[in-house]
Amino acid sequence: MNFLEKITGSDMTKEMKGFEARSKALPAEYQTTWNEIKSNLWIHGDFTGRNLMPILDSALELLEVTSADGQSVEEVLGDDIKGFCAALIGDEGAKSYRDKWRDQLNKNVARKLGGLK
Repeated sequence: MNFLEKITGSDMTKEMKGFEARSKALPAEYQTTWNEIKSNLWIHGDFTGRNLMPILDSALELLEVTSADGQSVEEVLGDDIKGFCAALIGDEGAKSYRDKWRDQLNKNVARKLGGLK
C-alpha cells in the first residue's frame, strides 16, 4: 500500500469490493447475516475503519466455511448477531465512535468550565 492509497482510502475500497464479491457467492440467509455483521461492526471502527478490515475478513471467512459445510447461520452464530460482533471486537462493552466522541466532548467542556472559575 502506497501513501496515496492510504490517504484516499482506495485500498479499503478495493478490499470492501472484494468482500462484497465473496459475499455474493453465499446463500441468501448468509448474505443477510453478512450485512448485519457489517452494520454492527462499523460502529466500533476507528476514524478510517482500517482496524476492522481483518475482523471483517475473518467473519466473512467463517460464513464461507460454514456455508460450504452446509450449516445454518443459527447453528454457527446463534440468534444474537450483536453479541457475536461484540465478541469479535473483543470487548462486550465496547464503545462506539459516538460514545468516544461524546466522552471527549464532555472532558473538553468540563476542562473549559473548570478553567473559568
